[in-house]
Order: sequence, then structure tokens, then C-alpha cells
Amino acid sequence: MAMQKASDSQAVFTWEGKDKSGKIVRGEMRAATETVVRTTLRRQGLLVTKVNKQRFKRGGKITDKDITLFTRQLATMMKSGVPLLQSFDIVSKGASNPAVGKLVADIKMDVETGSALNQAFRKYPLYFDQLYCNLIEAGEQAGILDALLERLAIYKEKTQAIISKIKSALFYPISVLVVAFIVTAVIMIFVVPQFKQVFSSFGADLPGPTLVVIAISDFFVDNWYLIFGGVGAGLYAFFYTWKRSLPMQIVMDKLALRLPIFGEVIRKATMARWTRTLSTMFAAGVPLVEALDSVGGASGNYIYSEATKQIKAEISTGSSLTVAMQNANVFPSMVLQMVAIGEESGQLDAMCSKVADFFEAEVDDAVGALSSLMEPLIMVVLGVLIGGIIVAMYLPIFKLGAVV
Repeated sequence: MAMQKASDSQAVFTWEGKDKSGKIVRGEMRAATETVVRTTLRRQGLLVTKVNKQRFKRGGKITDKDITLFTRQLATMMKSGVPLLQSFDIVSKGASNPAVGKLVADIKMDVETGSALNQAFRKYPLYFDQLYCNLIEAGEQAGILDALLERLAIYKEKTQAIISKIKSALFYPISVLVVAFIVTAVIMIFVVPQFKQVFSSFGADLPGPTLVVIAISDFFVDNWYLIFGGVGAGLYAFFYTWKRSLPMQIVMDKLALRLPIFGEVIRKATMARWTRTLSTMFAAGVPLVEALDSVGGASGNYIYSEATKQIKAEISTGSSLTVAMQNANVFPSMVLQMVAIGEESGQLDAMCSKVADFFEAEVDDAVGALSSLMEPLIMVVLGVLIGGIIVAMYLPIFKLGAVV
């Protein structure tokens, strides 16, 4: 703990000076103070002319998209022959998010001081999960870090694309429902009371639908702060509990797979991530039992995470992957057949990759079909809701006109 605090108190300094031959040299150093930098460089026989503390602007939150972009940039530069430390330097200085720049600079400093790349990544588990670090370690040990970074970048991009498609499929109907609620509340609070004042001068009985709408309007007017406060507090409590409570996450993961229409899309996306992760880990040379440790968590769903634990236990006792997956009872026959062919032919990673490609294409098609289906469906819902309110408010006027 003390070492961690000492490391956190250090800063990054850029320096410039001359060596014994008079050649100008520049560099960076992590140290507690400027004096330490000057002393260290003087002991190395350098004449220091300039030392500046490197300042990082406060940036926003580092997202998974930022990590995906960083992985792709690092993979591209490594495959192009750019040295690792120079690659970090380029990414750090070119990052649009200052927080990413500081993170990359800190990792670079760790590598410069002798840490392995995977060890430097493991210091930041919030951004680099076990799967990420294990693949980096496998690449370092096998001497194929550039190839593993390329595979990891593809994996991150594919996973990010799947998540984005699911979010886009859910965003449209949710946003329309929110707008519909706000519009309905505005009508109930501001518009309907104006009609109520007009109807009070009619001196006749109002139609049933009109009385219902007026009663709802009165409730909104009297309790609008409770309604909006209750909805806001309820949503906040729901998402807060969902994020931090394991039982809540389990319930929501089970419910997500059972949702009409959307459940099948989420299931396909989960299987795409499961097979893509297994393919990536197995192709990197990670043993199957060890790979399954990361596969379950990467699936993003409790049902498949528990199924993966069961599969791992059965494989550890001698079962084949195909039989273990069949016993888990969460994979369709197509996946089982492809995995069986992969095991028999010794090309499990290639077959899992093809399965992932298939399900990713299925998700693409399903999201497109959902968009086409939801538009007319939402129009019908809005038409019935808003149109019903308007008709209910104009019924007394029609009735009055008929009497006249």
C-alpha cells in the first residue's frame, strides 16, 4: 500500500540536456520532484538544461470505446514496426481524451522501469480485464505480441459493435416512450384544464371518456411533483440497484433473454460474444479450461456465465467441449454441430469464429427488422394515446353541436 501511494505521488517530467559529447538529448522521467530528476540525470553524466513537469488536463471518463481505439492504434503501430515505447508515446500525445493520454503515459512509464506489458495493464483492472491481460501475456511469452494485439483489437471492435447494435435497437422505442410520457403529462396539466373550464359552462352531462380524461388530468395537476419525482427516483433506484446488486443483475439477465422480440436478439448477441471470446483465447494458445475462465464473464449474461462454469467443470473431468455444451442446454444445435466439427478437425478457433460471424450477421438483420417493425407500432401507440385524449376532449363539443 505504501509503495502504491509513493507511486501515485510521483509526476512525469520532460527533460532536455547535453551528453558528454555535447549532443542534445531529450527524454521523460517519473519522479517525485524536479530536483530528483536533475540529480539522477547528473549522475548519468548529462548536463541538464531544461526540466518541465508534464501536465495532463482533466479529461472525461475512459470508456470501453476509448480502450478499443487504443488497442487498434497500438496494434497498427506494432504491426508497422514501430517500437513499443514509441507507440505508447504517439498514442499518449495524440489521444483526444486527456484521461486516456495520462493512462497511456502511466503504462509507458511502468514498461520503461522494467515491468512486463501485461503486468502494466493489470494495474488498471477497471480498463483492462482478465481476458485482455491474459492475451497480452500470451503474446509476450510467444513473441507474437503484434499478432495478438491485432486479434485483440478485432475482438474489441466486434464486441463493441454488437453492444452498439443492441443499444440502438433499444434506444428508439425507449426515447419515443419518454417523449410520449412528457407530451401526455403536458396535455394533462396544461391543456385539459382549459377544456374543463369550457365544459363547466355547458350545464350538461359529459361523456364517459371525457370524465375519465378529466379525472386523470385532475390527478396530474394535484400530484405532478409526486409523479415526476416518483418516476425519476424510481428510475434512479432501479439503475443504481441493477448496477450494484448481484441478485438484481441475475434477475435482469434472465428477464432479458425472455423478452418478446428483443430477447432473441439479446440471446444471439450473447452467443456471438461467447464464441468470439472462445475463438480469440483458443487461437492465442490459451488452454481451453483456462480460456473458459474469461469466456463466461465476457458473455455479459449470468445464464451463460453459469453455463460456462458447468462446461468448465465437465471438461476438467474429461468430457469433450461439445458434450459439455450440450449438457448446459443453452446453445442451439447449429452451435453444437459447428463446435463438434471444430473439435474433430482441430480447428476449434476457426469454427467458433465462423459461429460468431453468423450470429453477428443475425443481430444485424434482427436490429434492421426491429427498426422497421417498431416505427409503425410506435406510431399506432402514439396515435391511440394522443388521439384518444383529443377525441375524448372534443366529444362534448360534438354532442353540443348535434343538440343545436
